[in-house]
Amino acid sequence: MTTDAILSFEEAMEKYDPVLGFEVHVELNTKTKMFSSAPNVFGDEPNTNVNEVDLGMPGVLPVVNKTAVESSIKIGLALNCKIAESCRFARKNYFYPDTPKNFQTSQYDEPIAYDGYLDVELEDGTVFRVEIERAHMEEDAGKLTHMGGATGRIQGADFSLVDYNRAGVPLVEIVTKPIQGAGSRAPELAKAYVAAVREIVKNLGVSDARMERGNVRCDANVSLRPHGRERFGIRSETKNVNSLRAVEHAVRYEIQRHAAVLDSGEPVIQETRHWHEDTRTTTSGRAKSDADDYRYFPEPDLVPVVASREWVEELRATLPEPPAERRKRLKASWGYSDLEFRDVVNAGVLDEIEETIAAGASASVARKWWMGEIVGRAKAADVDPGQLGVQPATIVELARMVEDGKINNKMASQVLDGVLAGEGTPAEIVEKRGLAVVSDDGPLLEAIDAALAAQPDVATRSAAARSRPSAPSWAGS
Repeated sequence: MTTDAILSFEEAMEKYDPVLGFEVHVELNTKTKMFSSAPNVFGDEPNTNVNEVDLGMPGVLPVVNKTAVESSIKIGLALNCKIAESCRFARKNYFYPDTPKNFQTSQYDEPIAYDGYLDVELEDGTVFRVEIERAHMEEDAGKLTHMGGATGRIQGADFSLVDYNRAGVPLVEIVTKPIQGAGSRAPELAKAYVAAVREIVKNLGVSDARMERGNVRCDANVSLRPHGRERFGIRSETKNVNSLRAVEHAVRYEIQRHAAVLDSGEPVIQETRHWHEDTRTTTSGRAKSDADDYRYFPEPDLVPVVASREWVEELRATLPEPPAERRKRLKASWGYSDLEFRDVVNAGVLDEIEETIAAGASASVARKWWMGEIVGRAKAADVDPGQLGVQPATIVELARMVEDGKINNKMASQVLDGVLAGEGTPAEIVEKRGLAVVSDDGPLLEAIDAALAAQPDVATRSAAARSRPSAPSWAGS
């Protein structure tokens, strides 16, 4: 893999202004797919959740999933968007083996939601408004697994396997307007924005929002322009980034790469890029297509979606508490200081702490475990805390074992390591490793008595030694 030249981030910021843009793809958790009755289930055997519509068989007709439309409207409302009274689907034409119809049913010039915004809070409390251009409905593609290569990508692979279970899964794609003015905080803003979108869709209940499963994926667009110039530079698009840390790192790397290209006098190529988590670099994918290349035209087999004002307002009335208001409520309920709560939010464990408290832990104990034990391990492993797979029930069990005196804090930390290593539940690990604290002193006293009875002269000599006067500190001087 060829390594691109990069400038230091500080030097890049001295010369250039970054302009960002994000396309966040949110998989909806409907029971069935966007245009078919096939199950929308993650993790099943390949090519078992498909039917004729998903495979684009001749003569089949799609039918719009009403729940997916309602979920899309809810997302639009939560993003402060306008909801179109009428919108339609279009065919986005391109050939790739994971798209069996040779086109993707999407929306082009008539999205269901448009012209919104999202206020994003950065780590120090600064609020940055991100303008939303559109949120449109579409279907997901299948999944290709490239076999035989060293990188898992198509380059160098011997053959590829295709799984159409994901083909046709409902998606909402959220597209921002160009984001200007972030400066050196651009990578931080990228992470915070995707985190805010994930929080919203999870809060709405319309997506499982698990980035490690691809429920939320981000295409990150980056371009640079010299300070003082109005015209945007040429952008690159890093595709399908699926963790918050990776979004931040990808934006930072692309800023450094673009700066090196511009400094060399060469033009930046408009292209898609692949993110490599192991090296924290991107590599070239393909030349980036423009909308005209996809030959969009209206989908002839689907009628327009009409969202009456009454229907929209009914859905608005069902929206849950907004995340910002939820955070204020949780902070007050848990009694955390401003700094403690901000640290929890910045660490990305707000949901986990809430679930741990709901499972039976106190607010202080939940924060102690997640912030003191799990976040540190996640940083050491260079992953998001949620990716470690620690369940709230596990934390509650560990905390109760400490409170009951069965194990101490040092032992509990060892037990947590065992849980992460897949050795079993905390109780099973304590038993296997023999970590339980002996709280009943009966067996210990019996052992002492037996030892003394076996060697009575030892006890006599010990008593005599204790009764003998000690020598003064100056003796022998």
